[in-house]
Amino acid sequence: MSILLISQSRDMAPYKEAMLKTDPNLDIEIWPTIKNKERITFAVAWNHPGNVFGGYPNLKAVSSLGAGADHLLSDASIGTDVALCRVVAPSLASQMADYCLTWMYNIMRKTIPYYEQQKTGGWKMLPARSKDEMKIGVMGMGEIGRYVAEKIRDAGFQVNGWSRSRKEIPGITSYTQDETGEFLAATNTLICLLPHTAETENILDLELFKKLQKPGWIINVGRGAHLEEDDLIYALDMNILEGAVLDVFKEEPLPESHLFRGRRNIIITPHIAAVTQPEDVTDQLIDNYKRSLSGMELLNPVSRENGY
Repeated sequence: MSILLISQSRDMAPYKEAMLKTDPNLDIEIWPTIKNKERITFAVAWNHPGNVFGGYPNLKAVSSLGAGADHLLSDASIGTDVALCRVVAPSLASQMADYCLTWMYNIMRKTIPYYEQQKTGGWKMLPARSKDEMKIGVMGMGEIGRYVAEKIRDAGFQVNGWSRSRKEIPGITSYTQDETGEFLAATNTLICLLPHTAETENILDLELFKKLQKPGWIINVGRGAHLEEDDLIYALDMNILEGAVLDVFKEEPLPESHLFRGRRNIIITPHIAAVTQPEDVTDQLIDNYKRSLSGMELLNPVSRENGY
């Protein structure tokens, strides 16, 4: 039996090397060079080609290489009898917190317009915002969202959290879905860390933007499907929002001709807010591979019903 590593955008060789270092007896193949599809029982995927899992008759489980799993849930070639799971690594949450804090400080200290000034030869002092003026709202208070919210709180910012159920977290004001209006009214810098479900698709739309405190900013590190792209352009053009930081997009890589390109008030990063490191997930992947062979419940399972 063997493991398949598959990605269009990431070099999977370091993951194979790390797994073999832990267990030299493993049989691991990297797409697209596959000797025998019938031997594949476990796959690890990230940004994989659509409908690529046909022809693997003995596939028992597929793991996402990240915390998100919508790329697996949307793949019709993965049979419903195939178990799904994801990885949960402390470094992912830490990287995500660092990313969000980095851009929060840039927003607070106006480094983005200063950079624009540098390009045009300007020399104008801009009023910085204080931490008290930054009202941070985190949408999605799962494992990573909670960690990010706590790190932002520990840095001295006011933090609101939004989730299905109320969370009891010291120093963080918790809002539920029924209190969305109150949450947005208390927030001017919104960080999206939601999973992608039917309920959350296009949740970042014009109506939401209008309810934020001004000057409003969006930091989307959840999924590209959360953002209604045309609404963001309109909100920026009409000064409903001051700016946006985007790490995820509906189409990746983002096309060179996309409307987001070249706009001074949209910061684009290529899905790098949190990148899974081989050494952080090797044990989880091997454990789930062996669990799948034994018919045991997988670690960090993904629910098709819930969408995450």
